[in-house]
Amino acid sequence: MTDAWHDSHGPSRFWVGGRWALELRDDEIADLTFDGRRVLRSVRAVVRDRDWNTATWVVEQIDETSSSLELLVHSKGYGAELRGTVRVDAADDLLVVSFDAVSTTAFDTNRTGLVVLHPPQLAGSPLAVTHSDGSVEASGFPTDISPDQPAYDIAGLEWADDGLEIDVRFTGDVFEMEDQRNWTDASYKTYSRPLSLPFPYALAAGDHVRQSIAVRVTPRAAASIPPDPDRIELTDAGAAFPAVVVGASSAPDPAPVLSPVAPTLLVEIDLSAPSRHAALARAAASARPLDVRLVVDPANPATIEEFVTRLVGLPVVRIGAFDPLTHVTDEDAAAAVRAALAAAGIEVPVVGGARSHFTELSREQGRIAHGLDGVVFSSTPLFHSLTTEQLVEALGMQRLVAEQAVRLAAGAPVHVGPVTLRPRFNDVATVPPPVPADTDLTRGYGPQSADADDERQDAPQLAAWTIASAAALAVPGVSSIAWFEEWGPRGAVRADGSDRPVAAALRGLAGLAGSRLLSSTSPDGSVWAIGAEGADGRTVLVANLDVATRELTIVVDDAEVAASVPAESWLAIASRPADTSIPGP
Repeated sequence: MTDAWHDSHGPSRFWVGGRWALELRDDEIADLTFDGRRVLRSVRAVVRDRDWNTATWVVEQIDETSSSLELLVHSKGYGAELRGTVRVDAADDLLVVSFDAVSTTAFDTNRTGLVVLHPPQLAGSPLAVTHSDGSVEASGFPTDISPDQPAYDIAGLEWADDGLEIDVRFTGDVFEMEDQRNWTDASYKTYSRPLSLPFPYALAAGDHVRQSIAVRVTPRAAASIPPDPDRIELTDAGAAFPAVVVGASSAPDPAPVLSPVAPTLLVEIDLSAPSRHAALARAAASARPLDVRLVVDPANPATIEEFVTRLVGLPVVRIGAFDPLTHVTDEDAAAAVRAALAAAGIEVPVVGGARSHFTELSREQGRIAHGLDGVVFSSTPLFHSLTTEQLVEALGMQRLVAEQAVRLAAGAPVHVGPVTLRPRFNDVATVPPPVPADTDLTRGYGPQSADADDERQDAPQLAAWTIASAAALAVPGVSSIAWFEEWGPRGAVRADGSDRPVAAALRGLAGLAGSRLLSSTSPDGSVWAIGAEGADGRTVLVANLDVATRELTIVVDDAEVAASVPAESWLAIASRPADTSIPGP
């Protein structure tokens, strides 16, 4: 039996070259350190097709010495056929990563070359940008998540971190930077080629791609001392614990008999899909409150009015509508759903924002409708990378996007979700996704036709991850959070009706909704806690994503409790109203 949580990439290997060290995860050169201090989050070569799908590198051979590491690679998938090398050379304070590959066939690509990931702790740090003409611009790594590129026309970057002065030089193309925290990636990314240039662009058979980055480090001070990683302090957030929602299943019929994992279902329906009525009917059969999200059909504008009439008498708690191309709620989509509701005599809050990522919520503020009754966005931690490291690191970024979404909402309630492991659809594809002609759900709908399944949906560790995700996303101003689907391959419950481990976590969270929220920050990104206090007492849920048991100190109202949390698991700590402290687990 495979271990999906730990097998998201091949076996890691560690390489040390003098004062430099790194972890090799398949083709990714990860966590580059100098004298034990992290300099870069990652360097890797990427190949993207015209729809931004990423080809896989197959590592054929690895050669290493005490000062060099070389990978012989070839690409696989999406029509990309490149062969070449990725090489690391280290000498004292200098490390160089070079990429040299040839395309053996003609291939249209949006990006082929090296990308560099900078760690998120650089937020707010000064940054000197050397441009291709040799001029130098004083800039900085943005503190707030930037909707636009923080730096353009990059030939070099200089910054300081943890007592080190770091100088990175790029050759082979012009680079620029984007803030990947938009997608809950824990990084800023420097990449080529500039997005202002036309894409896709053609690689002819025989074309070479040669790029390199040179990293030079100068120590200036001792390393900083991190905070106590085993102490979590919860405080009264001054807000209610958010409502817990689960996505309606998009899997094929038949639906299993199951015990609900959350009180409310989020059902997203493409109005151009022949199965739209069947999708609504299946969700409505649950007899639970519905959070309805509609993708409008511009070719048939009357569809929305006809569809909304079917909501009469259903327990709809809110409704939103989105443009199928921009994936946001523009004025036309908002006006259409408001008119349809008025015609049907239905009064429910009209929400909107982005059905894709926080990225579009932030970037499309000028396009998103005004006067909405709530703001929504989805989150997909595995958008750029499928590794479990990416999944865990996304938790800290979920806190950032939640806080920034609340600021953008300017007092309107924020509804986060659905939070899914992989994207429900490709929001950057240049061609529309296929829409099955079925009017029933024998083949499912929506995400069922996308590459949205992930084996980690069955992993016991996903339960701990979901508790941590709640701890990250539940900030004042967030009214509800939706995770996953209720059943099916992307669900909390399997298609046969049996629970996956994550179902218990969702039910545990749902039981706290509406109580007084107790929130905290993670001391190290691996351990998280969230709590609630009500008439029945106080409950704290603690998650540990570390690979080892953690002996934690949980603090609430100046009372301390020791909690031993096994590796990659979670536990609940409860107290009765008369208790003066939280008892141990």
